[in-house]
Amino acid sequence: MIAPIIVTALMGAHDFAALDTLRRAHFPPERNVLRAHLTMFHHLPPSVGHELTGLLQDEARGNSPQARLASLINLGGGVAFSVDSSELEDIRARIADRFASMLMPQDRNAWRPHVTIQNKVKPPEARALVDKLSIDFRPRSLTLLGLAAFYYRGGLWEPIAAFAFGTGRKITAPI
Repeated sequence: MIAPIIVTALMGAHDFAALDTLRRAHFPPERNVLRAHLTMFHHLPPSVGHELTGLLQDEARGNSPQARLASLINLGGGVAFSVDSSELEDIRARIADRFASMLMPQDRNAWRPHVTIQNKVKPPEARALVDKLSIDFRPRSLTLLGLAAFYYRGGLWEPIAAFAFGTGRKITAPI
């Protein structure tokens, strides 16, 4: 079966655990088939797989981008944390340039990096979670561990490859 490719930035273990715990606590369980993630591209054609993995490995040889969890976002039917990282935006822009003619509209539009911890709920439930989390939330650094690619298999993700920042070595993605 031909499946589109998703590209993510991988978070460090501490940040991943904290965000994944929030996701498990607040995402409707019947819809939560993935762990916490920071999507960079939603749908690249499988035909670019080999070139993409080489590009991700090359990009990962550079230092880990500086990043921070900047704010809470009310998605209307969910909640996310916005992520600020000009360095990660630069990486994404280089990848987008390479595959510009193949990008789907969702990936051609302006990228708003975020980690979703709640989705597919009624707006009052999302507002209540934003209010609750806002009490203690302060912008903070976010560790980025690497880059990863996955085949999208009807909701589930199948790992293709993941690479650590700083070395470009293969690692295992926690999805």
